[in-house]
This record gives sequence, C-alpha cells and structure tokens, in this order.
Amino acid sequence: MARRPILVANWKMNLGRSDEALAFFRKIRSGLNEIKGVDLVICPPTTVLHQFAELLAPTRIALGAQNAHWEEQGAHTGEISPVMLAGVCQYVILGHSERRATGSNQETDEAINRKLKAALTHGLTPILCLGENLEQNRAGQTDAFVSGQVRAAFQDVEASLAASCIIAYEPIWAIGTGESASPADANRVIGLSVRGALAEIYGEDVAQQVRVQYGGSVTPENISAFMAMPEVDGALVGGASLKPQFVELARRAAAD
Repeated sequence: MARRPILVANWKMNLGRSDEALAFFRKIRSGLNEIKGVDLVICPPTTVLHQFAELLAPTRIALGAQNAHWEEQGAHTGEISPVMLAGVCQYVILGHSERRATGSNQETDEAINRKLKAALTHGLTPILCLGENLEQNRAGQTDAFVSGQVRAAFQDVEASLAASCIIAYEPIWAIGTGESASPADANRVIGLSVRGALAEIYGEDVAQQVRVQYGGSVTPENISAFMAMPEVDGALVGGASLKPQFVELARRAAAD
C-alpha cells in the first residue's frame, strides 16, 4: 500500500518568542512551501501556536502542538486541553519520551492512551511517539517493549480512528545524541513491532494504512537512507528542524 510520507518538525522548548520564531520561519517558508510529495508539519511551542495558525494557513505546511491533556477543562495548571487546540492545529505529538520519562511528567501508558482517545475525539491527529531505551535495546527487549507500547496506546481505540494516526518510532538512545538506528534496524522494528502489533489488534489492512515515522538524530545526510526503507513513512525531526538546512532535509525526504 502506498502511504504518503510525512515529515514533522518538533521545535520542543525552542523559538518560543514570537520574534525569533517568525524570523526563523521566514527563512524556511518559501523553500518548504515549494516541496511536494511529502506532508509537512511544524510543531512549535504553545506560545506561538495561534500566530503560526495564521502564518501556515496559506501554505502547504500543517500545524501541530507538542502535547495535550485528556480532559477538556479543569484544575490542571499548566496543561493544554484538546478543546483549546481544536480549530487551531491539525496534529498533536503525544507520548514523547521526554514526557514519558523525565521531570514531573512521567506519563504512563494509561495516560497516553487517554490522551490519544481525547485527541481523536476532538478531531486532532495524534503523532504517537514510542521507542526503547539503550538498556532495553542492548538486552534484546526492543520488540517486546515497542509492541507493548503500541497495544497500550491503542487500547479501546476504534480501527477507523487508529488508521488515521501517525506513529513515530524514536529509540530513546538516539534522540539528541547524534546516534541513530540504522535504516535497516528502524525498518525491521517498524515492520515487526509496530505494524505487527497493529495487525494483531486491527488486522493487516489497518496496519498498512498507519503511517510510521522514524525519529532520532535525523539529518539531511541520513534522511534519504531512512526514506528508502519500505516501512518508514517519514521522520519526526528535532534538532535539525531548528536549522535552515531543514529545507534540504525535507526536499530529500520528498525525493525518495
């Protein structure tokens, strides 16, 4: 099944001031807007989401948020609800390893499942992040761990909604480290552990519809090798999306 590739820029906690965010976007806007053959999504900090909703409206580029709570409203200081995002952006990153495992967030599989269902309820497309840490990788636990994350995230999610989700396989040991999984290894994990788990839950047709990205130290130099893999449908890009060279990375992703 032919799946349209998708490239997501995760700016994380960078470019949060409107002046710096706008200045950087002006450098890359025209270049990105000319690229065809790949869906492009920018996920800036929440502080500039509304401004970017207006900026991106006339372009080919979609907008995403970096997180959402599962509740529509309530006593959740510092959180943002899916209701607040609906109508502003189209995508939302959920379950990123930096929220699963660090600080006071420590998001559980149960929390991520609730977030995913809430996002879908309000018309947002989840970009679900999952992946193993270095210890798990070295112990040969990658497949069991990643497939378990898939099953937990999609518990009680209807097949038609699951098919619309994006999954980003990001081995934790490769995020921001300069290290990356080999394209062949990423392809194997996505095919066996991610699509395999989806097929167990929903059947092969749905498993083949879901777009699965690779994430973790993606650069203009290695993106073509990842995009050449049949199971890899794009990339979730962190540090490299904060540089003007992101345009070249996107161009190469669209060319392969």
